[in-house]
Amino acid sequence: MGRFLVLLFVVVPAIELILLIEIGQRVGTINTLALIVVTGVVGAWLARKQGVRTFARLRRDLGEGRSPAVPIIDGVLILVAAAFLVTPGVLTDVVGFLLLVPMSRRLIRRQLQRRFERAIRTGAVGVVASDVAGDGESWPPMKNVTPRGPGDRVH
Repeated sequence: MGRFLVLLFVVVPAIELILLIEIGQRVGTINTLALIVVTGVVGAWLARKQGVRTFARLRRDLGEGRSPAVPIIDGVLILVAAAFLVTPGVLTDVVGFLLLVPMSRRLIRRQLQRRFERAIRTGAVGVVASDVAGDGESWPPMKNVTPRGPGDRVH
C-alpha cells in the first residue's frame, strides 16, 4: 500500500509536471493551458453523459431483478475517469479518457473481477450477505445459508 501511495502522490505528479513543462515549451503556455481546460470540459461532459446512461442501466437492471454489478463497477470507473479528467495533466487525461471508452472499461472491469475473485478464493477478501432492510429478503436471494458471525472466514 505504501508503494501505491508513493506512486500516486509523488511519481504521477512529477511525471505530469515534466509532461506539462515539455508541452508548454513546444506549443506555448497559452496552448498548454487551453489543452488543460478543453480536456477538462470535454472529459466532464463525456463522464456526465456516460454516467447518466450507466445510472439508467443500473435502474433497469434492478427493476428487472438482475445483478447490478456491471453498472455499479462502470459507474465507479466513470467517476474515477471524471476525477482524472478534471485534474490538470496529460497522463491523468489519457487514463481518464481510456476509462470513458466502453471497450477499454470492459477490459478493466474484467481484470478487476478476476482479481476480486482470486482474492475471495485465497481468503484475502470475505463476502457476507445480510438482510440490511430487515424484511427477510436479500440480494441476491439466498436460500439454505448459515448465518455467519463477525470475524468468521468463508472458504
